[in-house]
Amino acid sequence: QVQLQESGPGLVKPSQTLSLTCTVSGGSITTNYYYWSWIRQPPGKGLEWIGYMAYSGVTNYSPSLKSRTSISRDTSKNQFTLQLRSMTPEDTAVYYCAGRYYTGEYDYWGQGTQVTVSS
Repeated sequence: QVQLQESGPGLVKPSQTLSLTCTVSGGSITTNYYYWSWIRQPPGKGLEWIGYMAYSGVTNYSPSLKSRTSISRDTSKNQFTLQLRSMTPEDTAVYYCAGRYYTGEYDYWGQGTQVTVSS
């Protein structure tokens, strides 16, 4: 059974860079045709897709966040990491990592981690 777990700071100051890591167990992030995403949900709003790291190592980002976002991976640890630069209070949200087969819906979700941007 594939399980995902987010880790990282719960509080970030404005202008800082957020770094969150998703550790995947029970499956490999290099398994063909799987895509590993970061998704967030600001308070009172819907889910917002941030970007993905594909099984092949290719990345893709939301146009609205692309200039501030990087997703990398460590295949030896079966982890992928989100970096979101120049954080503002509007980036306060619950951040999720999730995985899906390329033709399907998200099958696997982490429990989510609250990130608050405040001085």
